[in-house]
Amino acid sequence: MNTEKPSPPSARLDAAAIAELIRTGKRKELVFAILGVFCLAIAILTLTAAFLSLLLDGWSRIRPEFFVNFPSRRAAEAGILSAWVGSFMVLIVTMVAAVPLGVGAAIYLEEYGQKGGWIKDVIEINVTNLAGVPSIIYGLLALGLFVYYFKFGQSVLSAGLTLALLILPIVIVATREALRSVPVHIREAAYGVGATRWQMVSQHLVPYSAGGILTGIIIGLARAIGETAPVITIGALTFIAFLPPSPISTEPPFLNFDWLFSPFTVLPIQMFNWVSRPDSSFHASAAGAGLVLLAMCLAMNALAIYIRYQVRKKIKW
Repeated sequence: MNTEKPSPPSARLDAAAIAELIRTGKRKELVFAILGVFCLAIAILTLTAAFLSLLLDGWSRIRPEFFVNFPSRRAAEAGILSAWVGSFMVLIVTMVAAVPLGVGAAIYLEEYGQKGGWIKDVIEINVTNLAGVPSIIYGLLALGLFVYYFKFGQSVLSAGLTLALLILPIVIVATREALRSVPVHIREAAYGVGATRWQMVSQHLVPYSAGGILTGIIIGLARAIGETAPVITIGALTFIAFLPPSPISTEPPFLNFDWLFSPFTVLPIQMFNWVSRPDSSFHASAAGAGLVLLAMCLAMNALAIYIRYQVRKKIKW
């Protein structure tokens, strides 16, 4: 004999309302997924079209002579020798200035700074906000500080220090996030065997977070190599037909630092110079320089991904 009582009408209504609510949620989720895929497709197609246009315009200029010739008033003979050498030298100064300072500041803020102290809070807020400051502001700051106050002039050193200031917040934030990703039991185990704080940081914390730190550094340098506004502000040359002095000398101590105070140009400035000319042949040269710059940025980002993968593969928590 069936002793089950029939469900009351209110329970059946509630079940139907819940089922309808679930169906409505699934429809909305499907619409949102389709909309997301549509937006992603538009973004990918736009980037692909822009890249193909750049490739078609500039591929004819990608040949060995393009890399070893100086800029010229004749489009067929124009090259990017001074531009890519200048970019490389500026990037060296940027790396030497920004990496030790940024990583050291991040380690101090994360491991040594007083927790809850107002000084640390002010520094953290300013570092986070500086990451979103327009690059032209850094150029104006560097013009007054490095060019006129310290009298470095419109040189490779001024440009490198300017870009170092630009990417410093990026390096600090990326390094701090990499340090935070290390499990707390690593720190506790190091302290448990008698390690000092410096030994814990240098022998355990930094090696375990090296992948994230290097990724942040390389991404910051990839941004710096494509910046135009700061180096224009401090006086980068738009046309330069000579190279800075070599950093290697034939006489002891075999190092030459005159190149730090040499006039310079970089790839974005050279592209700006060619694009501003009415001759379409120079536009093709600008597209070729853009391909080189894009390849350098993609290579640096690929290197960051590879380093992060290799470091994480070797680490076993």
